Amino acid sequence: MVDIEQPKQKAAGVPAVLSSFKFGLRSMGPVRTGRTFLKMNQDRGFDCPSCAWPDPEHKHTAEFCENGAKAVAWEATRKRVPRAFFAENSVADIDRISEFDLGKLGRITEPMLLRAGATHYEPVGWDEAFQVVARHLKALVDPNDAVFYTSGRTSNEAAFLYQLFVRAYGTNNLPDCSNMCHESSGTALLRVIGSGKGAVTLEMLEESELIVVVGQNPGTNAPRMLTHLETAKRNGASIVAVNPLPEPGLMRFMNPQKPRGLVGKGTQLADQHLRIRIGGDQALFLALGHLLLEAEAANPGTVLDKSFVESHTSGFELYAKHNTELDWPAVEQATGLRRAEIEELAQRFIKSKATVVCWAMGLTQHREAVATITEIVNVLLLQGNIGKPGAGPCPVRGHSNVQGDRSMGIWEKMPDTFLDRLDHEFSFTSPRAHGIDAAETVKRLRDGDVRVFFAMGGNFASATPDTEVVHRGLRQCDLTVHVSTKLNRSHTITGREALILPTLGRTDHDHTAAGPQSVSVEDSQGAVHLSKGNLIPPAPELKSEIGIVCGLAQAVVPDVGQIPWADFADDYSLIRQRIGRVADGYENFEERLRDGDGGFLLAHAARDKREFKTSDARAQFTANELTWLPTEPGRLLLQTLRSHDQFNTTIYGLEDRYRGIHGTREVVFVHPDDLAELGLEDGGYVDIVSEFRGVERRASHFRLVSYPTARGCVAAYYPETNVLMSADDLAKGSNTPVAKGLTVRLEPVAS
Repeated sequence: MVDIEQPKQKAAGVPAVLSSFKFGLRSMGPVRTGRTFLKMNQDRGFDCPSCAWPDPEHKHTAEFCENGAKAVAWEATRKRVPRAFFAENSVADIDRISEFDLGKLGRITEPMLLRAGATHYEPVGWDEAFQVVARHLKALVDPNDAVFYTSGRTSNEAAFLYQLFVRAYGTNNLPDCSNMCHESSGTALLRVIGSGKGAVTLEMLEESELIVVVGQNPGTNAPRMLTHLETAKRNGASIVAVNPLPEPGLMRFMNPQKPRGLVGKGTQLADQHLRIRIGGDQALFLALGHLLLEAEAANPGTVLDKSFVESHTSGFELYAKHNTELDWPAVEQATGLRRAEIEELAQRFIKSKATVVCWAMGLTQHREAVATITEIVNVLLLQGNIGKPGAGPCPVRGHSNVQGDRSMGIWEKMPDTFLDRLDHEFSFTSPRAHGIDAAETVKRLRDGDVRVFFAMGGNFASATPDTEVVHRGLRQCDLTVHVSTKLNRSHTITGREALILPTLGRTDHDHTAAGPQSVSVEDSQGAVHLSKGNLIPPAPELKSEIGIVCGLAQAVVPDVGQIPWADFADDYSLIRQRIGRVADGYENFEERLRDGDGGFLLAHAARDKREFKTSDARAQFTANELTWLPTEPGRLLLQTLRSHDQFNTTIYGLEDRYRGIHGTREVVFVHPDDLAELGLEDGGYVDIVSEFRGVERRASHFRLVSYPTARGCVAAYYPETNVLMSADDLAKGSNTPVAKGLTVRLEPVAS
């Protein structure tokens, strides 16, 4: 039943606890729920398969959040997909099942093969499955006709072996989920501070005097972050939310681990909320930089950190000259904010001696995302807010090991220094020509140029833009392969042949011939730690991702280099020893994990020593022209977002409790004044039509929900609205598909 109510004004508390255990008990039962939840994010336990938020040094007994509980309950379900299901349901039948209901069917327990010309998947043994992949890959004249996608849930060890296998095969076609989410962060930060990773630790966040959260909804996407924002707040920090939509997680936090969060009033987090217009963030930080320069000119030596600027940066003079004059009417139009609101935020920057700016996909999926992030860094550099306690840029990555995947070599354009070490370590010659990223993969699928598509996790068919184009392209492949724990849409959008290779999850106990094994992950702030599942696997023949990669490699590239695939499959510590000799920052990897009580913090030159590995060994100011998104009458700007019962394309339920949505996902949030101006009514139905370069795309029959978002802006859930995105609409510099700032119109339809 569909029910729409008023959005909440607070987050977490008792409802979050009840929701967590409801999901756990429904999927796992009481005993399994207790065993699993008490091991999540604990020493000698397993890492949450959800977001990449770091673990604190002193862990609470229940060191997990509501969304982490849902992710674990989803993976650790007692349900299994039996052979009979595949025998009774054709691929076409399965395709008619919703994404939500597919996930509810349970774990896949044996390899499933869709043979050429067949209508149904059938079970096959592992050896036959590996030989199917080998037959297709060996038949390709050009290895670059194959694409190897990676999800951010893959462990460090599996990711390292996966990229080794792909490069031993002869291609750098290694697109990953980072291409579609935080590639803009890495591109911008690498250019201006010399590292694509954030420069803030958990302890530094809690020491901050000012925390600005931009384009991020931590209450849903990284709920454990709220605990550390609360700590910072109680330490005296000011917190500012910059987001088109008000999000209850940044209004009032009811900490379920504290009595005041269960029966008290909780903690008000945000001192200021800037309801910014979509695409206006660059203009905001350009204006903040202008105001800081202006304040320094009025009171020399009181605002900027001149010593830091002179000793550690370059480009300041050009930036300052560029930013001397500011078109305030354009800034106000671009941001949808009043000048007084921006000046209030500027005063917070001026007063703060230690500032952190956090952001997520609300910033990274714009056309001007890279320029926007460099503007944030500009403002931080002005006051020396990097490489000191309580200060720095802090991208909050969404998937559990997406940052670790990149460290392990999952990138289509890894630098030659990494590839040289890889070649030396394994005695082969890896390809040097850059491969293709996710956006380019979509284009090559569109053109029919991908013959084999292999996915290590994820749900590529649902996660990418231009949904119909992607589906058509996947169906033109000779072979599609997906390493998965459960069914998703990508298993129904198949090549002429298709394989589902079931794998162990993060919660599953992994036992090989050498004994119990553990894997490692790298969180969003550069801390590395072990993860060890404790649940009996769904089936005894289930393989880990590492076992699957090693089996494939032995079938496809057994004689390339000197690579002990069989040994790696049995003993993961051997993999970590090799990683330690190849990957930056992972020197003596296995020893440091064991000596450091299961984890350690990676070095970061900018954060630790104010050293910047840029082209001139300095942090670089950037002069960007003001760019924003004007719209014509009758047009609005759309941002795609998650519901509260969702992680990426995985749908846990049809609820978005905080926004007041129950029983549906086909809704579009619109400001009440925009509804009135367009002659639309709350509760009515519309088609959302996007417009890009003369091409229209349509998402049909969405319910209108009156919501206090920024004027001229609307929001709707993905992946349902990915059909509105174009594969040619990309962020400049990072090639990230644009999911924020789509020009749309709303066409009324009958209910």
